[in-house]
Amino acid sequence: MTVLSTSLPRRALLRGLGASAMGALGLAELSFANDAGSTAGISRLAAVWRDGPSAMAQDWAGVLEVLPQAGGGHAWRMAARTPLPTRGHGVQTLPGGQLVFAARRPGDWLLRWQPETDALQWAWMQEDRCFNGHVALAAPATARAQSGAGRSGILFTTETDLEDSQGCIGLRDAASLQKLAEWRSHGMDPHELLVLPAALGSLPAGTLVVANGGIPTQSETGRSKKWLDSMDPSLVALHPADGRLLGQWKLPDPRLSIRHLAWDGARQRLGIALQAEHGDARRHSAPIFAVWDGQRLLLAQDQPPLAGYGGSVECAPLAQGGFVVSCPKSDCMAWFDAQARYLGSSPQSEVCPVARDGGRLWAGGGYGVAERTSRSSDRAVPALDTVTGLMFDNHWRLMG
Repeated sequence: MTVLSTSLPRRALLRGLGASAMGALGLAELSFANDAGSTAGISRLAAVWRDGPSAMAQDWAGVLEVLPQAGGGHAWRMAARTPLPTRGHGVQTLPGGQLVFAARRPGDWLLRWQPETDALQWAWMQEDRCFNGHVALAAPATARAQSGAGRSGILFTTETDLEDSQGCIGLRDAASLQKLAEWRSHGMDPHELLVLPAALGSLPAGTLVVANGGIPTQSETGRSKKWLDSMDPSLVALHPADGRLLGQWKLPDPRLSIRHLAWDGARQRLGIALQAEHGDARRHSAPIFAVWDGQRLLLAQDQPPLAGYGGSVECAPLAQGGFVVSCPKSDCMAWFDAQARYLGSSPQSEVCPVARDGGRLWAGGGYGVAERTSRSSDRAVPALDTVTGLMFDNHWRLMG
């Protein structure tokens, strides 16, 4: 048995373990590279998963392909994958098919990957910060304002300063992943972030919207949630050029952690998935959704109990708009209109990652995939290959 010295810094230890795992598992599988674009109707989803529920299961970043079938319907397969040293979470697409994955909080790594060539670029976090699971591509206005920014642009990463539990936004070169600057998120536990593609009221195009989850984080607590009485979640808007605070919005209940975001550009509404952190029965019936119109937050209306947990959120594939929130603890997808009114639910076991693809949604739950075009439609998407024990993580991202 090999004994690893505990005197090694945690991140150095993870780097060694990650390199060993990736060396043993080999290169990414590149089954889609040669036939890319050769079949009409293929959908590709950037995803994170693990081989099973065990704490020792291997974690992967990869690409899923959903392919139309001759007899109708679709089937899916793993088209490419690369091993991860620890569990991943969010993903951002880049031009040319590149993907950037962020480690689940409190995370140590950031990975840029080109599936077609298996080119990998890793960034490891310094000891006094941690990644919080999400990354977003900044608007050109941000890149122009940053000295040292390359042609590839700027990436935003949500981070925590482990000395004081305060949230940070890292500004990184999209090619090298080198950190160029840092802004404060004006809250604790920043999680998902989103760049406004167009002006919204007084907020300029490129404004960075950040979900401050509000949960205190310290290096010694890891993912354990302590001091919840001091939770202070908020949604903030930061100026794209210098990160100054343009606005901050809070819900009336500080135990509702603001986690995930989806933007409906046609109606200029932001859908927000919430996760309740009450220590009593209030959690079961707590709202899991809110909308923001640039001026105020509006909580879900007429929502039934859904275990207080929204896994991820996506725009609904409906002419009238609205949003869909995955509820893995309630085995369903909850549908809301653009004013946060609850419309109903669609059953799916352990559903969490969802991605809109034109007039349909792809949703992953447990070990399976489903296709939905409305709340009442449900079509199973079988796997082309034998898949045993695979567990999807929270998020998918549709690739262009």
